[in-house]
Amino acid sequence: MKKQDILKEIVAKKKEKILLAKQVLSEEELKLKIQGLPAARPFMEAVSKPRQISLIAEIKKQSPSAGLIRADFNPAQIAQIYQEVGVQAISVLTEEDYFGGSPSFINEVKLVAQAPVLRKDFILEPYQVYESRYFGADAILLIADLLTQEQISDFIGIADSLGMDSLVEVHTEKELKKVLKLKGVKLIGINNRDLHTLEVDFRITEKLYTLIPRDKVVVVESGLKSHQDVLFLKILGVSAVLIGTVFMEAQDIRRKVEELMGW
Repeated sequence: MKKQDILKEIVAKKKEKILLAKQVLSEEELKLKIQGLPAARPFMEAVSKPRQISLIAEIKKQSPSAGLIRADFNPAQIAQIYQEVGVQAISVLTEEDYFGGSPSFINEVKLVAQAPVLRKDFILEPYQVYESRYFGADAILLIADLLTQEQISDFIGIADSLGMDSLVEVHTEKELKKVLKLKGVKLIGINNRDLHTLEVDFRITEKLYTLIPRDKVVVVESGLKSHQDVLFLKILGVSAVLIGTVFMEAQDIRRKVEELMGW
């Protein structure tokens, strides 16, 4: 398997999954089921506190770059620790084949934690935006590399209408320019990881952050390993960090969160 083909593989697999999901529950049925749900928790508000850097703590079992990360994987248990240590938001990886996730994890997490939940997945169709709300997500991740401007705009519009926030993720200057032309984008994620090769380069943040208008809420993702990294981003003016692997690898998650965030 060529390393650079990983994103293509994930997307191809995801398209199959969407087709199967639609056979079980059509988009029309999804829309009906969403109507009676409790309102989404305010994600953007939770991760954009003035003069502090917020933590979006991630729950994931495995990843294509790291393989199995946490053997004793219990989403509710991890969420409980995140809740107790006071994280501002929780990211739940729901992609099944490469990350060992499931959309059902979202509600398991929400039953034990008060923090808003971001569904982290490869969203390619409107169906998945409705599905995210159905499964209890308060916000969704949209990957600029996978979507056209029109799709990003449409998906943000649908998410807005359902009370969800959208975190739009970029990795290159070209993707950032594409995203900044759109009106509805309030939350921008800078991913230090190249999703094609899985390489991480911390300089991506330094390069892209200066190009983002100050009225946007900026979240930095991937490759954050120390309190020094977090401190650097705080000084830079970043609103939030999304951190998963180091917490999932830690024997004592709570201690790792406190150490990394300086809490």
